[in-house]
Amino acid sequence: MSGLDWADDSPLDALAAQARSFPPLPDADVAVLLGRIHDRATDATAATATLVRHNLAVALDAALERRDRGVDVGDLYQEGSVAVVTAVDEYARRGGEPAGLRDYVRRVVDLHLDAAVEREAEEKAAGEAFVRDAQRYELVEVEMRHRLGRAPTSVEMAAALEWSVEHAETVAEMLVEARALNDESLLPYLDDGDAAGDDEE
Repeated sequence: MSGLDWADDSPLDALAAQARSFPPLPDADVAVLLGRIHDRATDATAATATLVRHNLAVALDAALERRDRGVDVGDLYQEGSVAVVTAVDEYARRGGEPAGLRDYVRRVVDLHLDAAVEREAEEKAAGEAFVRDAQRYELVEVEMRHRLGRAPTSVEMAAALEWSVEHAETVAEMLVEARALNDESLLPYLDDGDAAGDDEE
C-alpha cells in the first residue's frame, strides 16, 4: 500500500480494494491493448476500460499522498480516476511504449490532482476574503446609517471602506444573495449585524 496507512480512511476501503484488485499488467498485454485503442479497433473501448482498471491504483496512491491538502481523499480519487482515463487514451493515441504507460499516467494524475488542490485552496481563500469583507461592510454600513440617518450610497460605502465602488457593490449584492439563500455559513455574523443595526436605530 505504498507505505501509507489506510486505517484513517476506512470509509474508502471498498474503493481501495477495487483499485488494488487490478495489479499492473505485463508489458505484452499492455502493448496489445494500446494497439487496439490506437487503431480504434471495434473493442477499443473495452481495451481502454481494461487499462484504466489496471491503473486505478495510481490514482489511489496519488490521492492518499495529498490526504492532508484540504481536499477529501474520495474526491481526489474520483478526480484522479478521470485523469487516468484521459492519460490512457492520450498515451495510446501517441503510440507510446507499453513500459512507459504507468509513469505517464502518474504524471498526468499528479498534474491533475495538484491543480484540483490548488483550485480548492484558491476557492477557500476567496471565501475567507469575502467573509472578512462582508463583516467589514456590515459594520461600516450600520455606523454610517446611524451617522447619516439614512442608508449610505455605494459611493459613500466605497469611500469609507477605501474600496472601489465596484467592489463595494459586489459585496453588497453577495450579502443580499447570501440572505436570500439562507447561507448558514454567513448567518452568524449577518444576524449579529442586523441585531447591532436594531440597537443603533
